[in-house]
Amino acid sequence: MTAQGIMTAQGIMTAREIVTALDLSNQTNKNMNKTPVVRLTKQFRFEAAHALYNYDGPCKNIHGHSYLLFVTVKGEPVEDINNPKHGMVIDFGVLKKIVHELIVDPLDHALLVNGDTPHGEMLEKTELLGKVVAVPYQPTCENMIHDFAHKLKAAMPSGVSLHSLRLHETTTSYAEWHAEDNQ
Repeated sequence: MTAQGIMTAQGIMTAREIVTALDLSNQTNKNMNKTPVVRLTKQFRFEAAHALYNYDGPCKNIHGHSYLLFVTVKGEPVEDINNPKHGMVIDFGVLKKIVHELIVDPLDHALLVNGDTPHGEMLEKTELLGKVVAVPYQPTCENMIHDFAHKLKAAMPSGVSLHSLRLHETTTSYAEWHAEDNQ
């Protein structure tokens, strides 16, 4: 130790540098002991058709898509070593069950129509059209993802929140929903 500070291999550290180094070391230790917030994403696929009422392009006709839905949730992994879900934010099987019950199973191989328009009359023609699902909106990718977010947010277990959704209507076209944009 010298009158100016502590001698190190790199030279002399001043008192201010020593305090700063100790503070950084303490911050690092605190961050290492903090439970991390982790985001998990699971991908889902379903086939569905829709028709856009009063649209001025070819999508006014009944046509189908191979939808690809990415669901991202966030939370802190379970720390209780005796809990069978130790180390998990949510069991992927639980997330799969939620998404299938609320979105995939009802919409897979269905025709989505706006029930508040004349398209709603297609509900009476299921012997001809098969599975018809009337929604209270124009069944665009944008409106569908908003509906999905509303349903999934309400179904998340305690400690888990919906972070974002991405719904691909085609391989090059998709809509995104982020919780931070919709608070």
